[in-house]
Amino acid sequence: MINRVVLVGRLTKDADLKYTSSGTAVASFTLAVNRQFTNQSGEREADFINCVVWRKQAESLASFTRKGSLIGVEGRLQTRSYDNQQGQRVYVTEVVVDSFSLLESKAANEERQQPQQTNRPANNQANKQQYQQDSLPGTDPFASSGQPIDIDSNDLPF
Repeated sequence: MINRVVLVGRLTKDADLKYTSSGTAVASFTLAVNRQFTNQSGEREADFINCVVWRKQAESLASFTRKGSLIGVEGRLQTRSYDNQQGQRVYVTEVVVDSFSLLESKAANEERQQPQQTNRPANNQANKQQYQQDSLPGTDPFASSGQPIDIDSNDLPF
């Protein structure tokens, strides 16, 4: 039988590191993995895959990654079940990670985590004029500014 999973994606939030009663580290996290195709409206969708990693690797993953970190994981698919507080049977399917790889540099990860500051002109007329120039049909509105695009990390889906 073969049960191998290889995924590359971004963490949707910081890994949740806990310890069992015997002191074994376990980290759970969700990986956002982009699909290779677009939907009918031309947008690329993502799958959100639950993962769990154990022992020293759990501690390492929690230490070296943050929300949005690009990582690769290798492991196996596992299904388990438990009874919730209402007495209903709940089934969970997750990837049990055997190994992971950090796929971006620490500097790139930190740069992405910090809010970007832009130099905005104080004059509203200058802003209006720049907007009118950038909004001409067939032009790239971000090409001429030379400034980083100001996107809040809360606006990202991961």
